[in-house]
Amino acid sequence: MKLLVTGGAGYIGSVVALQLLKAGHEVAVLDNLSKGHEEAVPEGAELVRADLLDAERLAETLAGGYDGVLHFAALSLVGESVEQPERYYRANVVGTLNLLDAMRDAGVPRLVFSSTAAVYGEPDEVPIPETAPTRPTNPYGGAKLAADQLISFHTKAHRLKTTSLRYFNVAGASGALGEDHEPETHLIPLVLSAALGERENIKIFGTDYPTPDGTPVRDYIHVEDLGRAHLLALEAADEAETGEHRVYNLGNGSGFSVREVIEAACEVTGRSIQAVEAPRRTGDPAMLVASSRKIREELGWKPEKPSLEAMISDAWDWMQKYPRGYDE
Repeated sequence: MKLLVTGGAGYIGSVVALQLLKAGHEVAVLDNLSKGHEEAVPEGAELVRADLLDAERLAETLAGGYDGVLHFAALSLVGESVEQPERYYRANVVGTLNLLDAMRDAGVPRLVFSSTAAVYGEPDEVPIPETAPTRPTNPYGGAKLAADQLISFHTKAHRLKTTSLRYFNVAGASGALGEDHEPETHLIPLVLSAALGERENIKIFGTDYPTPDGTPVRDYIHVEDLGRAHLLALEAADEAETGEHRVYNLGNGSGFSVREVIEAACEVTGRSIQAVEAPRRTGDPAMLVASSRKIREELGWKPEKPSLEAMISDAWDWMQKYPRGYDE
């Protein structure tokens, strides 16, 4: 198939683009490079430098004839979304609307959307099923939910085949492709930067949660496993009913605490990492873990690298090889 990967110069999008190429697909990456890296675009993929808010350029691109789109392009910093909600809704909702309009006009039938489990907010049950109430607690989750709803209505109205994948934290690396954000807000790369001596310590925000060790528990999924889920969702579109929007959660099933992440990083790196206890952050739930039962049963997906050690080890290898990220 000829496929367009929006945000394909970013962390997850680049890995999926590479996996698609290895599976024999023709791949074009659309990215404005505001957050992504040109060096992350896999060899063999065409790079289209464009913004989803440029509807005319987007329409011109899709008119080239595509069999499907995998949509990763988005703003994704929770704290920033609280400060700039309008920017997040414009990028994540209007950008998605422009994409859907261009797909409709060009007759592109398939879409796999990289959504987020942040749409559920603070859950009533853990692991979180797809049937859980959606009540996001920040503009990032709110904008992603709005995009999800838009996709669902658009799918029914224009007879598409679409899938949304919802997940929490992604970790690990895939060969020469790794996590390089500015600013970096994810726990595992921050812990590993402390192991590299780039930061003095890691703060643990809250040690009195109702969890086994008192620190918050979060879901983690290896970026390669996440990528495979996107490919499975794309393939499954052939069997889906026209006008159907499927939603799947992705998770490891149990989650890992902040202390467990730090301890595993110490073991993998062989280095001491100083942890400093700090007060809870407002709005931080004790436990966030998504259930992947539905996608396991319907699409046969299961993580091949579910252990925390495997995720941290791959990320550590990449950070050691590329200490300056893609600026090397």
